[in-house]
Amino acid sequence: MKEEILQMLKSRQDFVSGQELCEQFRVSRTAVWKVIGQLKNEGYEIEAINRKGYRLIASPDILTESEILSGMTTGVMGRHVYYYDCLGSTNDQARMLAEKGAPDGSLVVAETQNTGKGRMGRTFFSPEGCGVWMSLILKPDIPPVDASMITLIAAMAVQEMMESFGLKSGIKWPNDLVIDRRKTTGILTEMSAGPDVINYIVVGIGINVNMKAFPEDLKDTAISMAMASGQTYHRAEVIRRVMQYFEADYRQFLEAGDLSFLKDKYDAALIHLNKEISVHEIRRVWRGISRGINDIGELIVSTDEGDTTVRSGEVSIRGIYGYAE
Repeated sequence: MKEEILQMLKSRQDFVSGQELCEQFRVSRTAVWKVIGQLKNEGYEIEAINRKGYRLIASPDILTESEILSGMTTGVMGRHVYYYDCLGSTNDQARMLAEKGAPDGSLVVAETQNTGKGRMGRTFFSPEGCGVWMSLILKPDIPPVDASMITLIAAMAVQEMMESFGLKSGIKWPNDLVIDRRKTTGILTEMSAGPDVINYIVVGIGINVNMKAFPEDLKDTAISMAMASGQTYHRAEVIRRVMQYFEADYRQFLEAGDLSFLKDKYDAALIHLNKEISVHEIRRVWRGISRGINDIGELIVSTDEGDTTVRSGEVSIRGIYGYAE
C-alpha cells in the first residue's frame, strides 16, 4: 500500500485528503497516518494540513522498494524489488534469490556494492548514493545459446533511457555505454542452464548516475550522467525508465526469436560502426572494420579476407576512447 499512496501523492499537485486515501485503499485513517509517517522517516517532505490532507513537497533520491515501484509502468520487469543498503554484488544476490524461486522480472537493487562484478573478472566501482547498481532476474523459454542476445537488449535499454533524458551516449559492443569516450555503464549477464533449458538469467547493470568525480585510477576512463550533462538525476526514475525500455524490447525478442527488430537501432548507437577495431580473443588479437550486428547479435567485422562474425571475446576500439578493456 505504501507505494500506491506515494504514487497518488506524486500524481497530484494539490492536497489529497485523508478520507480519499482511506476510501481509495480501504484502510483506516490510522493506517494512512502510519504510512505517511513512514514516508517522512524515509526523507519525503510531506505537508499535512487539517481538513485539507497531505501534499508531497519533495522526494529524496533514494532507492527503496516503495520509491522504485511508485510510478513503475511495466507489466513484469521490476515489479518485484529486493532492495539492500549494501551488498557484495547484486548479481550474486540475484542468483541466490533465483535459486530460491524469485519470480521472473525480479529486480535486485543495492545502494552500494563491496565487490561489484564486471566482465572478465574485473571489479566494478559502486559507491553509495550516486549510482544505480541492479540485477534483473529473467526466466525465458529460449535455448541457452540465445541468451547472449539479452545483453544487447539491456545495453539498448540503457541507451534509450539516457536518450529520454536528452543525453547522448553510444554503445561499445556488446554491453558498454560510453559518453565522451568514457565509460558510464557496464553490463554483466550470467546464466544457470542445462544442456537445453535455461534455469534463469541474471542481468547486472551498473550505471554511473550522479558522481561528481572518480578516483585517480578511473578519472580518465569513467564518466557519470551528471558529469556529462551538468544535471542531477533521480535514480529511481532512471531505474523505471530502463525497466520500461528493456521490457518493450525483451518482449519483441521473445516473439521474434532474434534481434532483427533491434538491429538498425542498435547499429545506429554503436560508437565504432564502420571504424577500425581490435578484437581480443583468448588466443589471438586481430583487426578489422566494425560493420554492426547481425540478427543474433554477433558483431560483423570486415577484414582483408572478407567478413567474419564475433560472438564473444574482448573488443578494443583503437583511438575511440581512453579506457582499455
